Amino acid sequence: MEPKQDKSSITKDALTYHSAWRPGKIEVKPTKPYNTQRELSLAYTPGVALPCLEIEKNPEDVYKYTAKGNLVAVISNGTAVLGLGDIGAAAGKPVMEGKGLLFKIYADIDVFDIEVNEKDPDKLIEIVKAISPTFGGINLEDIKAPECFKIEERLKEMLDIPIMHDDQHGTAIITSAGLINALQINNKKIDEIKIVVNGAGAAAVSCTRLYIMLGAKPENIVMLDSKGVLRADRTDLNSKKQQFVTNRDLHTLEEALKGADMFLGLSKGGALKKEWLHHMNPNAIVFALANPVPEIGYEEALETRPDLIMATGRSDFPNQINNVLGFPYIFRGALDVRATKINDAMKLAAAHALAALAKEPVPEEVHLAYGISNLKFGTDYIIPKPNDHRLIEKVAPAVALAAMETGVARHQITDWDVYRESLIRRMGFGNPLIRQIKIKAQKNPKRIIFAEADQYKVLKAAEISKMEQIAIPILMGNHATITRLAIEHDIEIEGMEIIDPIAMGQAEQREEFAREFYQKRKRKGITMQHALDMMTNRNYFAAFMVEKGLADGMVSGITTSYPETIRPALQIIGKQDRWNIVSGMYILSTIKGMLFFADTTVNMNPTADQLVEITLQTSEAVRKFGIVPRVALLSYSNFGSVKGRIPELVQEAVQRLHNEHPDLIVDGDVQADFAINTDKMKEYFPFSRLVGGAANTFIFPYLTASNTAYKLVQEVIEQEPIGPVLNGLRKSVHVLQLASSVTEIVNMVTIAVVDAQNKAIELH
Repeated sequence: MEPKQDKSSITKDALTYHSAWRPGKIEVKPTKPYNTQRELSLAYTPGVALPCLEIEKNPEDVYKYTAKGNLVAVISNGTAVLGLGDIGAAAGKPVMEGKGLLFKIYADIDVFDIEVNEKDPDKLIEIVKAISPTFGGINLEDIKAPECFKIEERLKEMLDIPIMHDDQHGTAIITSAGLINALQINNKKIDEIKIVVNGAGAAAVSCTRLYIMLGAKPENIVMLDSKGVLRADRTDLNSKKQQFVTNRDLHTLEEALKGADMFLGLSKGGALKKEWLHHMNPNAIVFALANPVPEIGYEEALETRPDLIMATGRSDFPNQINNVLGFPYIFRGALDVRATKINDAMKLAAAHALAALAKEPVPEEVHLAYGISNLKFGTDYIIPKPNDHRLIEKVAPAVALAAMETGVARHQITDWDVYRESLIRRMGFGNPLIRQIKIKAQKNPKRIIFAEADQYKVLKAAEISKMEQIAIPILMGNHATITRLAIEHDIEIEGMEIIDPIAMGQAEQREEFAREFYQKRKRKGITMQHALDMMTNRNYFAAFMVEKGLADGMVSGITTSYPETIRPALQIIGKQDRWNIVSGMYILSTIKGMLFFADTTVNMNPTADQLVEITLQTSEAVRKFGIVPRVALLSYSNFGSVKGRIPELVQEAVQRLHNEHPDLIVDGDVQADFAINTDKMKEYFPFSRLVGGAANTFIFPYLTASNTAYKLVQEVIEQEPIGPVLNGLRKSVHVLQLASSVTEIVNMVTIAVVDAQNKAIELH
């Protein structure tokens, strides 16, 4: 269960949060340079006249020359604010600013919040219509029913941009996703279930409509308002409510719940009594969404009926129905294809995409955010969590595709992989390289030993690696400990081989490995007894398994020092014949692209010959990732500008590389800022081979510099690095950092699989 928030803390901090520093929650920032007089003349007069004239000739060019295509208006008159009711336009402004913040942080959509002091729906429609040329889309917010229906419908008829009243449709989309998955878990069919909807406002109407589109039968739906069941004989119902009347002889919520399969609450706290739950069918679904107090408490409901699938609007219980799962990504997809509207197909596409995402393995950062060890699809997890960074790459493309298929898109997306990558890069999430190599790994998964499988993070990484079909995990460690850990954290290890090097059942293999190790190392101080003892060490045993072809690769190091982890691989597997050394490389994803740092882990003070090998090994590894290496050998000098041992060492290595590998783009000695700044390099050193593009591969003259540099960059950019990647070994062995996260371990497993694939090709 997720931790509950201290209400007194919220009360104390909320006003300070909104008033401190700069008041409010959002601001406007320039996106173009403005420091010089020329830049200002381009931004405004006289330069601004040119795009104006282009737009006058071709109105669609407004998307080319202005921010319209990424700008949404959040518009409200404050008549139905957040359960606070009709508090007025100005009082609702903090909510609208908050909505703008969510649009930006979850989908990189810019927002102007517009609070309109107008309750007349016709006048409000005219106001929104008049300002609509500014925006690529309009999010109507906190406008009371039934006026909200008229306002949205009229604006959709009048305007050719996406318009959505999120209070209606957001809840409908998220609950539809939850309903799809709840029905799958309970093995029920939507066209057979009986649904009770308590509440008949905007959200209730939209939810019910969408459920019918999913396949629910109207005759199986009972809706209630504050006066009771919407019956055909009632004369006080508006046109919206009349769509959902029933001919059944029902009057109260208690009566309606008899034989029901689903309760949807969009009403008020405490409306559902616990004893009424017994009237519902087995394995019923209860979505109690009144906020902040649900129609029935989560714990109370499950204590009464443990077979329920329960959801609320609260973040402190599982299955939170939160509109932030929908609106940022729905508008993102709609804007990216310049949709003329948000139609039912786009809403359904969003619901199905959300439902599908909940069935995928959950990223470790989501677990950490919620203090949960192992979320997986089931009764306590039927919809994704709001901080799941995959939402934008799953929901937005689904919405965009639905817009294209239904003919409301003015722009066509032709390469969906490129589009998804652009979404991820837009948000600064993840690492494009690791996604690229993950695809390669999934095409031919290899047997990878997880040498420390009795550690939670390693075992969790093994589960993810198997579920995502990246690798075939071999778990190494005490069988009982691994099993206990799997049960304790609900980690699925069925079908994974478990090997304990010190178990009695491994005695014969230990002796075989020890004899071979003794032959390899008998002239280096190793006795047969010493060799037998060493084979109880999992890093030695795992390395021998890789060497003998019993596994394709291994990852280890989360509980041991780097030398302890790499030494067995060097002694048992060894370097490739063509190399004299092995080297370590880290990969970092930055705004400058992918950067490769070496040697970061192995060679303390390399010679010129070793610098050459490190450069060649690293360049070869970079090419295998589909990237052309542009290599800078770094120093505190620029091409001999400062004399000293380090510059001379680097210059010697560069001269050899130029002579022996003329096709390699490499230069040095050079300072790091010149290596990455193409303008500075061109101005001061036009002769350099690095002119024409920034370096992406950096070779450091000694270990202290490289290790410090990558760790400093890692902290500044707040991105998890990939590494250390070992280059030059005969087989795939990779070392984990002591504090590796689950994500970092999975990344290293992916590297190990691709490395094993490449080495298998080289051997043949």
